[in-house]
Amino acid sequence: MQQKRKTLGLRIAQDDAQPGLDTPVGRIVREAITRKMCVAIVYNRTPMTMVPHIIYTRHDEPFVDGVVLEREGKPPRELKLGTFKLAGLSGVTLTPVNFAAQPLYEPGNPRYEGVTLHKVSL
Repeated sequence: MQQKRKTLGLRIAQDDAQPGLDTPVGRIVREAITRKMCVAIVYNRTPMTMVPHIIYTRHDEPFVDGVVLEREGKPPRELKLGTFKLAGLSGVTLTPVNFAAQPLYEPGNPRYEGVTLHKVSL
């Protein structure tokens, strides 16, 4: 009689789980921040290329702050740090474009205190 083969599996411990980061979109954005890569996203039916800088929670919902480099194929009039609800992002994919942290991003901003889930290393 043959025994079942034992396999190992990995799970995130409940204490280590972070809301919003255990979704496919959350994992891609977290990976983009870690590897300092831009992401292609669709937000409010508008295709964009974004430089994500930080994921944090506000009212127990995950948000990402980033700089949009391209909106509908065109560069914006001015670069600014935008806030995007993670649940509102779709079509999220990593791009081969690397980035350096933008000076618009202020990691010491009080709104990030105690709610940061993942941020770009400077």
